[in-house]
Amino acid sequence: MLVAGWLSPPTLQPRKGQSMSNSIEVRKTYQYRLYRCDKRDQHLRQQINIAGTVWNHALALQKRCYRLTGKYIALSELKAHIAHLRMTTIRYAFWKQLGSQSVQDVLERLDTGYQRFFKKLAKRPPKYKKVHQRKSFTLKQAGWKLLDGNQIQISGRTYKFVKHRPMGGAIKTLTVKRDAAGRLWLFFSVVEQVIMPNEVTPDKIAGFDFGLKTFLTDHSGKTYLSGLHHARALRRLRVLQSRKDKKPHGTNNRKKAAKLISRTHIRVADKRRDAHFKLAHELCDHYEVLCFEDLNIAGMKALWGRKVSDLAFSQFVTILKHVAVKRGKTILQLGRWERTTGKCSGCGHCQDMELRERIFHCDSCGMVLGRDHNAAINICYAGAYLR
Repeated sequence: MLVAGWLSPPTLQPRKGQSMSNSIEVRKTYQYRLYRCDKRDQHLRQQINIAGTVWNHALALQKRCYRLTGKYIALSELKAHIAHLRMTTIRYAFWKQLGSQSVQDVLERLDTGYQRFFKKLAKRPPKYKKVHQRKSFTLKQAGWKLLDGNQIQISGRTYKFVKHRPMGGAIKTLTVKRDAAGRLWLFFSVVEQVIMPNEVTPDKIAGFDFGLKTFLTDHSGKTYLSGLHHARALRRLRVLQSRKDKKPHGTNNRKKAAKLISRTHIRVADKRRDAHFKLAHELCDHYEVLCFEDLNIAGMKALWGRKVSDLAFSQFVTILKHVAVKRGKTILQLGRWERTTGKCSGCGHCQDMELRERIFHCDSCGMVLGRDHNAAINICYAGAYLR
């Protein structure tokens, strides 16, 4: 019986012309928290609520038109109609508090949701949203202005924000967002030039296999664990939820308890995102090409539920792609049906494996290897052929 060991990852020569890359344009988002000021904040919160009202009104128009005529209102016609209501009707005069470009952005998002549904990229069409649960509105070229220091002017009013880092690039849009805890944030979407490395060494390829027991296992057998931040906070969340349930509906105490639960969930999400960024930078420090497999996350959630959401595989891959672009690395994802788990990384023999089997025993060559380790080696080899 043989016990397999991984000697060294496969290496590839740099592509033709790869060393000549200098810079690329990337879309980047800077996030800053607004200082709390109840008198000023109410104007921004009101504009967020108005965006929710416009969304629901436009959605009702689409549904009514389809019910009566069987047709869909074009985006240009919908924009003209909403603009007419906004400027000439007393009932909807309060919509003027929200900038015209922000109103158009709400309608464009609604149209995008319908177009995705028509193309079968979304399971269901857009739906109504509670106004107080509306999260944001977006400003484009007009309606805002950056002032000196950490000040910004929005709709003629000046606000201060926590400018914890400088911002570069050309600003394209500004989004004012309200989180579940009621705090207000500024999101600046900018276009930046990212300098790419001029000298490219031969590619170091690595394969990684996601798992429920170990977050990641690479081709060398090294494992990367997850913090499982939601599981750690679950006891506290249960206590907070129990306290909230004991308070009468509609009272301020119940609202305060709900806000405390929201802040706990936000803290869990922040910890998870921070851990993902640190791991992404660590992997990019050691490898040039990183290979993963495309997972059926929806199917995994149906089987294992909350733990899959706590691990957040999709979020990690998204963050890793973002970090890789800035650092000149390559991310490869294999097809969902590529066989990696039940295939021997030594001889290529394929055999069936049950989920409870954590050790791979090859029936052909006798190799014995950890299940996730064997899969990571196969992913690495498959990624090398894709390159």
